[in-house]
Formats: sequence, C-alpha cells, structure tokens
Amino acid sequence: MTLRSAATKGHSKSVDMATAWFTYILGCRDGSYYVGITNDLAPRLAEHNDGQGARWTAQRRPVKLRYAERHPTKSVARKRELEIKGWRRGKKAALFDSSSNIVISHTAKTV
Repeated sequence: MTLRSAATKGHSKSVDMATAWFTYILGCRDGSYYVGITNDLAPRLAEHNDGQGARWTAQRRPVKLRYAERHPTKSVARKRELEIKGWRRGKKAALFDSSSNIVISHTAKTV
C-alpha cells in the first residue's frame, strides 16, 4: 500500500487536514462505474489503471475519470460517495455533464 493510499484509507495520522478531498466516478472498460474518494486524483487514477486500486477496477481496466467533485474533508467526501453509490446508473451518468464536475471544468480550461 502506498503512502497516498494509506492516507486515503485513513491509516495515516500525518495527513494534512487542509487537503481537499474528492468524490469521483470512474468509467470502466466493461461500461460499469466505480465511485470512490481520494485526496489526490491523478495518482489514484494511476493506481486504478495499474491494477493497484480497488479489486473492481483492477478487473475492468483501463478506467477513465468521468466525474469528480471537491470536498473540504474526508468525512464529507465519504458521505457523498455513499450517496452516489446508492443511485441508479442514469443518475450517476447525469453527473458527467453537470456544472459540479471538475473534470469538465479542468478540461475546458486546458483546451
């Protein structure tokens, strides 16, 4: 387990409390979605694509970041993750084009 993933799983007490947390949705190769949280999106996405993330994504690589939203704390991000996990597929997919999707806003700024 990497230091970053240990912090994400709550096993490290040295996590900077000012760090933003993200709730994210990945699109998997088989068309399924994976919902998770992290405090660093790029390395977490790389872990998923390297087979070091969740078992679900390791079996469905490659994955693509489809949605992400920023939260002030891990607790808020986790609550949002659980809320989204309870949604049906269509409601999750509706987030991809929403104004709250920082993946879209980031892409639009770099184009």
